[in-house]
Amino acid sequence: MDIRKSSLKYELLLLLMSIIWGSTFVAQQIGMAKGVGPMTYNGLRFLLGCLSLLPVILWRKKYVAPSEENSKLPVLGSLFAGLFLFGAASFQQIGLQYTTSANSGFITGFYILFVPLLGLFFRQKVPKSLWVAIPICLVGFYLLSVTSEFKISKGDVLTLACALLWACQILVIDHVASKGDSLQIAALQFGLCAVLSVLSGLVFEHCTLAQLKAASGAIAYGGLMSVGIGFTLQVICQKRCPPAPAAIIMSLEAVFAAIAGYLVLSQELTVRAIIGCVLIFVGVVMAQVLPLLRRTGGGDGKQ
Repeated sequence: MDIRKSSLKYELLLLLMSIIWGSTFVAQQIGMAKGVGPMTYNGLRFLLGCLSLLPVILWRKKYVAPSEENSKLPVLGSLFAGLFLFGAASFQQIGLQYTTSANSGFITGFYILFVPLLGLFFRQKVPKSLWVAIPICLVGFYLLSVTSEFKISKGDVLTLACALLWACQILVIDHVASKGDSLQIAALQFGLCAVLSVLSGLVFEHCTLAQLKAASGAIAYGGLMSVGIGFTLQVICQKRCPPAPAAIIMSLEAVFAAIAGYLVLSQELTVRAIIGCVLIFVGVVMAQVLPLLRRTGGGDGKQ
């Protein structure tokens, strides 16, 4: 009973993380609506996220018993992850200028399908459920993004590219995560993403101090809440939650993006788009949860 209560606590924290991440799609759009360019927004957002992790890292080094793991930092692997993070975040942020929070949230979720597909190049096994999930998600994408004139918005295409780059970033993190402290790896990749984004903003964009001030709330939310608090909650909770419920809860990020888009920006979805969202959600959950259930013999948690 105590184990279940403890698990429920972390599942609720994961739910909070999904709410934060989902609502951040709206903050990203609000920031750009204030005149801040996508690269500048990302640069400031990830800079804040990086800085917000530094006190936690220093606290752990000082007050938590040091270990060989949290004293290491795989620099090269972290920088590669940062490059993919920069690409993924850039495509997503630029794409949000041409699509809705709901579309961006659900299409970004395709990274869950891309990860095992890219894993084929490294001779990783692919769960059979993926081959069922892919056509379900493709039908959902068609209903959500393809118009009656068989056109796809520029924003949805950019977001699909973002999902592919997220998958690459996840595979790199999967490779380096066991070689060092996850928070230090995150801080380094956030820092590189921030530097590259700020430099791109300086070259390609022009933002006034008045525009930055007007967007400061959206930038702070995207940096401190989404990157700082959201990532920290993920690191803390994922290791302590049963994997299948954790996967479902984290998939709700797209649902919360749609809800936030409707409540804050009045972005409505057609019946066709809603059906598409549901199909994508079902496919994504299938791809994550069914393999986990098979590994645990159909159980619902860690022993």
